[in-house]
Amino acid sequence: MKKNITFTPSKIELQKLNANISTLTAMKTHVMSLLALLCLLAASSCSGKKKAEEKAEEKSFDTHLKKEDFDTVVYEGKVSLYYLEGKNIKVAVTNYGARIVGLWVPDKNGNMTDVVLGLNSAKAYLSSTAAYYGATIGRVTNRIAKGTFKLNGKDYHIPVNNGENSLHGGKRGFHDVVWEAEQPNDSTLALSYTSPDGSEGFPGTLSVKLTYSISGGANLKLDFVAIADQDTPVNLTNHAFFNLNGEGSGDILNHKLFINADKYTPVSESLIPTGKLEATVGTPFDFTSPHAIGERIEEKNQQLINGKGYDHNYVLNNGESQELQKAATAVGDKTGIVMDVYTQEPGVQFYCGNFMQGQNTLKSGVKDDFRTAFCLETQHFPDSPNQPDFPSVILETGREYHTVTDFRFSVQP
Repeated sequence: MKKNITFTPSKIELQKLNANISTLTAMKTHVMSLLALLCLLAASSCSGKKKAEEKAEEKSFDTHLKKEDFDTVVYEGKVSLYYLEGKNIKVAVTNYGARIVGLWVPDKNGNMTDVVLGLNSAKAYLSSTAAYYGATIGRVTNRIAKGTFKLNGKDYHIPVNNGENSLHGGKRGFHDVVWEAEQPNDSTLALSYTSPDGSEGFPGTLSVKLTYSISGGANLKLDFVAIADQDTPVNLTNHAFFNLNGEGSGDILNHKLFINADKYTPVSESLIPTGKLEATVGTPFDFTSPHAIGERIEEKNQQLINGKGYDHNYVLNNGESQELQKAATAVGDKTGIVMDVYTQEPGVQFYCGNFMQGQNTLKSGVKDDFRTAFCLETQHFPDSPNQPDFPSVILETGREYHTVTDFRFSVQP
């Protein structure tokens, strides 16, 4: 017969038991806390991923461009399409003409808006009547009277391609060549080209490097460097056609414009500067306070008649500078997009699309109709090789040419 055994724990044993129970309880609580934290982290990760996906989806938009439409060979040079991206900006560039094909920034509602006119393929640029859309211009921007100039006692002749004058470097300027491209990162594109001695009639071999780079929230920087083995005129710029309401949104006449210039260079009927610097005050050329582009464009003014509207060089108040100075500000009336132009150049050519005729189909599918874009081309003055009183464009042998222009985008309510 089994005896019932009664176990009575001692006081010390009870204390140990209670301590173990407390330890187990604490461990359970700790484990539950860890599980709760893991669940929270997992939920947060999912939420963050979802937000990132939503953000990416919001930033996703149709550029109307396909890289394969630019992958071709032009003049034995390989052409391609490149993208630069920043926080609030995306830029498409092709190395054919080192040109900007499109530039997207957010409008006042956060919608990505293409503010630079462009075409949708290399083939379209080659057959276009608008050779300069978005292109790098050189060796000499703007017009040279009758395509001739004298340098170091010798006469030089540049092909005439604009009435009786040479425009934007001759028939095959830098807009119509293939540049070597190198893209070190998503926000930088370096393009280089060597112009042979005698090319388009210019003296000396000229090596040029243009670097497009994005900085800040939505800033596009253009950094030009050049060096020559003979004295030669050099005046480089970019010829982007802007519409801050978006490509295909209509004319630009209600854009507000400020230009930091009290003087401009009046021109002849063939758009060659007379050599004078005239005050803008009291004329339709005064943009020292903001005006709509179309506000005074139909006034009876001989200079507006000569240019068929605005197509004039403005003498910037700060002149040629080692520091970046504000040249102009433009504002899209529909989108609120603001573009500030900063430069080291002494002048800026304001052109408002007077010769656009709707002959080319843009990448968005619309035509490039009359005055649906404007240009702000930072530069030395037109016909400078023939104008001794203008800032010189002669690059001396072995010296470095260097100039920077920034396009800085923002929005106003």
